[in-house]
Amino acid sequence: MPHFSIEYSANLEDHVEIAAFCEHLRKAGIETGIFPLAGIRVRAVRCDHFAIADGSLEHGFIDISVRLRGGRPLDARKAATAHVFAAAEEFLADVIATRSIALSLEMRDIDPELSPKLSTIRKYVKET
Repeated sequence: MPHFSIEYSANLEDHVEIAAFCEHLRKAGIETGIFPLAGIRVRAVRCDHFAIADGSLEHGFIDISVRLRGGRPLDARKAATAHVFAAAEEFLADVIATRSIALSLEMRDIDPELSPKLSTIRKYVKET
């Protein structure tokens, strides 16, 4: 793990290449050095229905949730959070400069005793 889940307002779809954004965050996750390559998953979900601030349909949002198996030191998680958020800001710089947008990220631990896993991905991925 981790799982990166991105929710975004539908009104940003013409302004953000979402597939490229997912790939950008996947690479940023690898760069942190605390996530195993075979465990990184990034997905995005378009939100067609949303209401923001004063209700203007010009406002948009991107919310990034990073869930990971517990056990990593707080300092490592803080550094990873900062790195991934900076990568998101970098990718979205033009949109941030020209649109009303809210960008957020939350990283949280998953209790390993309450989250069974099965993955054969490691058999097919060469760790670098």
